[in-house]
Amino acid sequence: MDGPPGTGIVSVRHALVVVGGNPPDGIADLPAADLVIAADQGAEHAMALGLVVDVVVGDLDSIYPDTLAGLEAAGTLIESHPTDKDETDLELALATALDAGATSATIVGSASGRLDHALGILLVGAGDRWSGLRIDLRIDAARAWIVRDHLQIDGRPGDVVSLLAVGGSATGVTSTGLRWRLAAATMSPGVAVGLSNLMTETTATITLTGGTLLVVQPGREDA
Repeated sequence: MDGPPGTGIVSVRHALVVVGGNPPDGIADLPAADLVIAADQGAEHAMALGLVVDVVVGDLDSIYPDTLAGLEAAGTLIESHPTDKDETDLELALATALDAGATSATIVGSASGRLDHALGILLVGAGDRWSGLRIDLRIDAARAWIVRDHLQIDGRPGDVVSLLAVGGSATGVTSTGLRWRLAAATMSPGVAVGLSNLMTETTATITLTGGTLLVVQPGREDA
């Protein structure tokens, strides 16, 4: 099944969305994707990671003109938007993923550079608008997940895992494989009860019955 008329995008299951800003550092083992979407300057970061960019979307105020021209000549779809717009380039990229039929997406970016941009990546990803996408994030060497129902994390004993409620209370939060376990707990935004938990096994699980959690697994210092 094809995507929206005129786009040439084939319906996909998993999309990689690479954002702009500072280039990500420590990215490894990205999942296979049916569609690679770059948000503006994210196209340059994607190519540096060895990815073939299918779509570039945004106001195109950050990407080098020569890079953009080369991508267009290679057949990459370019979706240009006005600079004065109500959506960030990341939001436009996630909308493209949804329109293409994606059911999951990995957002790739960096926490270096501007703090508001780094926070924006996390908070945009957790927005209710994207509840139809199962979203995980690679922010430099860290991994994060937007969790609305359940999550299984693979790691090793001693790995740090933080649970943060976003957008409202998260209810029925239950965990296994973590040192400080939760059982049908209610977690509120701004309360750090889930911060800096530790894995006790090679697998941890997190489930919840309502709300949204941002689950973060920071990069290992010895990695």
